[in-house]
Amino acid sequence: MAKQIKARTITIAEKEGTFSSIFHKIKGTKKESGILSLRHLLSNEKARLLHICKTKKPASIYELAKLLGRDFKAVRQDIRVLEQFGFVELISSHKHGRERLRPVVDADKVVITINL
Repeated sequence: MAKQIKARTITIAEKEGTFSSIFHKIKGTKKESGILSLRHLLSNEKARLLHICKTKKPASIYELAKLLGRDFKAVRQDIRVLEQFGFVELISSHKHGRERLRPVVDADKVVITINL
């Protein structure tokens, strides 16, 4: 039985001389944003972050920041952007009375379509 590949789809369409993006989440909801958001979303740091989440499966955002060698606040900010567009899901758990948010990436690929 073959594993089903989960994809995130980004469609970019020309509209009156400018590009606009539509981000489709797996659940079928969509969020509209401009091409600037797409550029911000597809940075090298966010690609590294997604890769580490997918391969190392950190137990918290703090652990993710340590694995990346980056500041916790910067990683938290990147996680929020990726969560907003459905690339990362935060799973809440409690340890020693404190809430821990575990970042989970369940997509296998990103599909970008440009309609001219």
